[in-house]
Amino acid sequence: MTPHQIESYVDAAAAALQLPLAPEHRPGVLQFFALAAGLAEVLMAYPLGRDDDPAEVFTPLSPAAISPKSAASTLGNAS
Repeated sequence: MTPHQIESYVDAAAAALQLPLAPEHRPGVLQFFALAAGLAEVLMAYPLGRDDDPAEVFTPLSPAAISPKSAASTLGNAS
């Protein structure tokens, strides 16, 4: 997204949500939205195959629940 598109989107979204955006907060909101848009662009560029499906359920595990060996295996670093 271009800076102009980001500004337009942020302004329209704030108006639609009736969310007041203080002038002193606007630069930070625009900077964060530009960062988020950039991350989304990278994600959307990842090619998906015809047979790729979204995960049905995501269940996070605490770091304590993962053994070092299984963590290395998950990351492709198994010994």
